[in-house]
Amino acid sequence: MSHLDYEINKELGECYLFMGELDKAEGYYQKAASSNGIHPDPYLGLATIAVQRGDLGNALALYSKAHGIGATDKTFAGIGLVKMELGEKAEAFDLFIEAVGRNPENMVALLSLIRLGHELDALEKVVPHLEGYLSIDPEKSEVRYSLAGCMVCLDRKEEAQAQLERIVEKDPAFAPARELLEQLHR
Repeated sequence: MSHLDYEINKELGECYLFMGELDKAEGYYQKAASSNGIHPDPYLGLATIAVQRGDLGNALALYSKAHGIGATDKTFAGIGLVKMELGEKAEAFDLFIEAVGRNPENMVALLSLIRLGHELDALEKVVPHLEGYLSIDPEKSEVRYSLAGCMVCLDRKEEAQAQLERIVEKDPAFAPARELLEQLHR
């Protein structure tokens, strides 16, 4: 099988996965995975399908296979998601830290970090990663709002207020920021 065949099968797998046709996506990903050369992407696709089917054991095996071929932010985040679902929260948290360390814009890892940061009382470790994301995309109000929320929980209210004021200034329609700002002034 040529590299072109691999690319076509991988792309078809992605298209069918996006459309929610898991069986067709799985078939194309399997063809891509069995092509010449070893690539992590088909295994990531197959792992996503396994997660959607609730087969966490298989998903973990597939993410691990992709990780072994080439460790990326996506493989760290994927393994982290499965670990989180299995209740292994501290291990998942560390995997998400590794994922955003490799790619500060990995939203799956970033959102999971925020969730686990609250659950594990580890928001201090989350704040630098939110700030890192905002250094790349400072206009992302949702991330800035999450940062402000973490700061409120950490009793860093002045810093939270500054973040919220910046959101309201740039995006007056962002109601959650206005509401949290009002709560801080009470």
